Amino acid sequence: MQNRALREYAARRGWTIGLQVREVGSGAAKRQAREKLLEAARRREIDVVLVWRLDRWGRSVTDLLATLQELEHLGVGFVSITEALDLTTAAGRAMAAMLAVFAAFEREVQERTRAGLAHARLNGKRLGRPMTAGLQAAEIRKLHRAGISKSEIARRLQIGRTSVRRILGARL
Repeated sequence: MQNRALREYAARRGWTIGLQVREVGSGAAKRQAREKLLEAARRREIDVVLVWRLDRWGRSVTDLLATLQELEHLGVGFVSITEALDLTTAAGRAMAAMLAVFAAFEREVQERTRAGLAHARLNGKRLGRPMTAGLQAAEIRKLHRAGISKSEIARRLQIGRTSVRRILGARL
């Protein structure tokens, strides 16, 4: 379906398909088909990269922007047909610039978050979910020794059955 839509789009624009790649291992860190396409762009063998969706091209905003900037530097257009992003037009290039602004903002927020967490750890702050069922471990064990079922213990103490099982299993 995607290949047909891409071919029809290229035909409507009057483009000739010079290279068609299909990435199968979408979760792979090193994506050979995309690298092959970028190499063709570096050799000036293609004029436009046409994709079905942006997430088919880049796995993160940073990765997406880095490759889009490289393509722009090489004079190669980029079109994503489902998001109607066409970097061969002035409006599309403006949209890419806005994406770059959001990516920079996202990086800054992440950096501030990491710095805040590191600062909290240095000051002895315990991070993560607060301990709830673990505070009642002694009571859980006492009730279990008294022959009360795990489900009944969970109901009485108003905690999850999984927490009861985890606590009872930890002492084995």
